[in-house]
Amino acid sequence: MDKGAILEVDKLNIRFNTPVGEVHAVRDVSFTMGREKLAIVGESGSGKSQTGRAILGLTPGKVTADKLAFHGQSLLNLTPKQWREVRGKRIAMVMQDPKYSLNPVMTIGDQLLEAARGIKEGAAARQHALGMLASVRIRDPERVYRAWPHELSGGMGQRAMIAMMLMAEPELLIADEPTSALDVTVRLQVLAILDDLVKTRHMGLIFISHDLNLVRTFCDRVLVMYAGQVLERLTASELEQAKHPYTRGLLVCPPEIDHRRPRLPVLQRDPSWMEPVQ
Repeated sequence: MDKGAILEVDKLNIRFNTPVGEVHAVRDVSFTMGREKLAIVGESGSGKSQTGRAILGLTPGKVTADKLAFHGQSLLNLTPKQWREVRGKRIAMVMQDPKYSLNPVMTIGDQLLEAARGIKEGAAARQHALGMLASVRIRDPERVYRAWPHELSGGMGQRAMIAMMLMAEPELLIADEPTSALDVTVRLQVLAILDDLVKTRHMGLIFISHDLNLVRTFCDRVLVMYAGQVLERLTASELEQAKHPYTRGLLVCPPEIDHRRPRLPVLQRDPSWMEPVQ
């Protein structure tokens, strides 16, 4: 094991049985990461979210891998009891939209306390929860602690979700498009919070996104996925030097405010894209 690695993934595969046959959703995905910000990018359906869910044992598909280990501990075939020691406590996941992730019939405070169960109890747990809300830059933690999910804005709900995932102080956070449902200003605030948390808590972050322009400035490394496999691996700051036609196509597809074009470029897919750039 690489001494600096906290997560090792080697030839991860995910398959789903469907009425029309088996779907091979993730194919031989491999990477190693330390306490860094690793982006996994690609279009919808590329397999990036399923890869993140497989790390936490949350995908309904059949998962196989030569190696899937966190600090050397295999994450394959864990018992429910073993998963309870890993999921949430050592590895946590922030979902895309707080509207669908927060429990609508529990206050934010109760949900935070539930996330801390078995770690802190009573007054200590409450103080820890308020501290976590403050750490994600919520100005009035007491009010948000007492609030119901429907009383929070999208950005505030996402901050509460991040605070909830940090209650157990995990070493690895998987963020599945945590800013896609937010406006630009709030998106930048949430990214600044995640960046600060990674630095101050020495965490690893897997940032799942479809936005290459965003990850170029936010992350350290980038894995580009297409049709379930990794096509290219890049240092985020060198994303403009991408060689694969798919990555190049994703970079030029977004509209530009300063340069109006009559028609946006469209990816012309080619079977040869299934051959990864080494």
